[in-house]
Amino acid sequence: RYFLVGSNPAETKYRVLKIDRTEPKDLVIIDDKHVYTQQEVRELLGRLDLGNRTKIGQKGSSGLSRAVSAFGIVGFVRFLEGYYIVLITKRRKMADIGGHAIYKIEDTNMIYIPNDSVRVTHPDEARYLRIFQNVDLSSNFYFSYSYDLSHSLQYNLTVLRMPLETLKTETTQTRQESFDIFEDEGLSTQGGSGIFGVCSKPYEKYVWNGKLLEAVKNTVHRDWLLYIIHGFCGQSKLLIYGRPIYVTLIARRSSKFAGTRFLKRGASSEGDVANEVETEQILYDASVMSFSAGSYSSYVQVRGSVPLYWSQDISTMMPKPPITLDQADPFAHVAALHFDQMLQRFGSPIIILNLVKEREKRKHERILSEELVAAVTYLNQFLPPEHAIIYIPWDMAKYTKSKLCNVLDRLNVIAESVVKKTGFFVNRPDSYCSILRPDEKWNELGGYVVSTGRLQTGVLRTNCVDCLDRTNTAQFMVGKCALAYQLYSLGLIDKPNLQFDTDAVRLFEELYEDHGDTLSLQYGGSQLVHRVKTYRKIAPWTQHSKDIMQTLSRYYSNAFSDADRQDSINLFLGVFKPTEGKPHLWELPTDFYLHHKNTLSLSQTRRSYTYWWTTGVLKHLPLPFDEVTCAENRHKLTVKKFHKYEEEIDIHNEFFRPYELSSFDETFCLAMTNSTRDFMPKNVGIDPSPFTVRKPEETGKSVLGNKSNREETVLQRKTAASAPPPPSEEAVSSSSEDDSGTDKEDEGAVSQRSTPVKVTDTGDNTKITENVVQSTKDVYGVNLSDVPSEEDLAIYTRFVELGQSQHKQDKSSQQFCSKHHLDRVINLIPISSFSQDNIYEVQPPRADRKSIEIFHAHIQAGRGNMQPLGKDDFFMYREYIRNRYL
Repeated sequence: RYFLVGSNPAETKYRVLKIDRTEPKDLVIIDDKHVYTQQEVRELLGRLDLGNRTKIGQKGSSGLSRAVSAFGIVGFVRFLEGYYIVLITKRRKMADIGGHAIYKIEDTNMIYIPNDSVRVTHPDEARYLRIFQNVDLSSNFYFSYSYDLSHSLQYNLTVLRMPLETLKTETTQTRQESFDIFEDEGLSTQGGSGIFGVCSKPYEKYVWNGKLLEAVKNTVHRDWLLYIIHGFCGQSKLLIYGRPIYVTLIARRSSKFAGTRFLKRGASSEGDVANEVETEQILYDASVMSFSAGSYSSYVQVRGSVPLYWSQDISTMMPKPPITLDQADPFAHVAALHFDQMLQRFGSPIIILNLVKEREKRKHERILSEELVAAVTYLNQFLPPEHAIIYIPWDMAKYTKSKLCNVLDRLNVIAESVVKKTGFFVNRPDSYCSILRPDEKWNELGGYVVSTGRLQTGVLRTNCVDCLDRTNTAQFMVGKCALAYQLYSLGLIDKPNLQFDTDAVRLFEELYEDHGDTLSLQYGGSQLVHRVKTYRKIAPWTQHSKDIMQTLSRYYSNAFSDADRQDSINLFLGVFKPTEGKPHLWELPTDFYLHHKNTLSLSQTRRSYTYWWTTGVLKHLPLPFDEVTCAENRHKLTVKKFHKYEEEIDIHNEFFRPYELSSFDETFCLAMTNSTRDFMPKNVGIDPSPFTVRKPEETGKSVLGNKSNREETVLQRKTAASAPPPPSEEAVSSSSEDDSGTDKEDEGAVSQRSTPVKVTDTGDNTKITENVVQSTKDVYGVNLSDVPSEEDLAIYTRFVELGQSQHKQDKSSQQFCSKHHLDRVINLIPISSFSQDNIYEVQPPRADRKSIEIFHAHIQAGRGNMQPLGKDDFFMYREYIRNRYL
């Protein structure tokens, strides 16, 4: 048998799974559902060890050995032989949302469960295992123990507080408090020690190990189930005069109709589209780590292939294979299924930003635009006009080639109109200053305003052909616009506008570039070809050669390695299940039938061509159906009772880890990208605000700088900081001064030694060598005149002479004054015979009468002689009791 012992982070509570190894092909797992203490687990393992010894009395051999230590279970998988268990053996913290850590999988381990004695070998098992392991779990797979990554922050902070009314009937509480799923500011029971937490089912579309956990989902306790997402997760710290604001970007890639660039195009028969990614930007004030007391804001947008039946034939080995429409869809059936899913998850309005080419010599991309317009026009006939799908076509490639138009200015106009229509999520009501001095743009903002803040209703869906380069730039511009509104809603800027070339936008741009590169590698096989700098037309000339290399890399990947990657994804996601006597995965000519279920069997119920949405969706619009209180949504929630002081709901222990030895160098919040350290100019006197526009030469770090450059700069900083100053020269060094107050340990690393300046004194005039470090404008922020006026010089000379004569007078008076004049001055009289000692005779401090009385009363109280309490003391004590306990 295998025994799986799992614990909470503090290692105070344990659960045990027993896995039977005698079954060759079946998975037998026993979960006793019992929670053990550390002592009980040790006793249990001790008894197992004793019972499994080969010989009684033989002390040398152990009956129980540790096979592996892991951080979680990815799942269980079976090909043609027995089951394997996939375990996470290495992890790295990538982000922190309200004290809940998000980890990236760094390494995994697959262990074959059945014993060698019962193993039934199969010749093709090794090949299936190799294909399965082609999905690199150490690249961009993320998980969290306490935060649901498959849902948005808006869902987690609104829906999980929803059952407050339903719980009232089940519990009798003395008073109503704010109800938070994650923390102990919860729903008090009569005894006061129990609270209720609510957990929801994950959104299956974005869970990548759903099929791997299917075999054990109903047999083991839900604490064992760890759901992972695929995509991107990045977090940076924006320091606003020392106040830490965490900017987080989470991208969730859909596990439905997933695959590589040319092999997965368009949509499946169930309305799932290729390369569908939900990107969420979360902004919160990290000085308060509590979902109920902190300030949190988020904005969600989506990218995905055009929802039609279309494909590209890659057998011709052309760089741009022709686009073909595979099936006629006059009633937009597949588009209706797709937009129905979006209405349920996001509400209305759904805004489509279509960036494909409109004018072409040979009809290529325009085929998709024409069909999409027809589909949207057909579907909008049956929707109420206020909830209609909004279609925005914009040929981004044409505007890029034009010298007269600025692409990003036009995108900014689109972004403003989009954010105004959808709004964004924020968990606190409008601040008093914004009500007192309302901004014009703020009053026009859409969304849904509630007493606790604002909700985002609707979503922007951006697409080009590949949904990579053009889409990422458009999403960045919309995200930048939403970021300005988010900062304004949290009271951090006075107008909802952000300029390019500020530290805040540079930090956000780098996050989006990493996000775009990661998603492009997953789907297209290379990094982004066109970046934000390309469309701003400020990219250096060396960037063009990099773009050519990325294009070649993408072409090579699409031509030679995409088919193997597609097979791996199909096997990992359970789209293909190996079965004895049926064709193997590598024998299939195409995977079309695996992804389009209607090709194998006709569905019994046919959807209406006019009422194409799910029942109940329209009734709640513009709110998303998934977030409203109804019987269907309550079935997705489970209520769990906790003890008020359990570790698993203690954010403090999770974040600070008092039971572990930790160092500052490894602390995530100090090591993460920092706007002051990484983006702010290193000149003293520069405005430290991250919203100040900088010149290109002032930047702290280039956005295009890759990791190797970053490592070099860090190395240079360390060597510069550790180099000793020249001994015989007066060094004038410029060091950066962080006004943040939080990253003191980095000041030494950031300071860069400048060239020493030698100063020689020749009579009245002081000559300085030509090697001047910085101008007065750089140092002080203002230009100082070269020569002061004669009047100023005269005043200064008189001031200096006055000071010198004052010093002379002080010295002479000190010699002749008697001790009587210095009674109030502490007179230090050396009492040592040796001149080098610094031992002095001092007078004891004089205490006033009241202090002496208090001290004597304290001494008497210690001996048991209590003084009678006065009337004021009684009043003070009564007030304390009332405030503390009543």
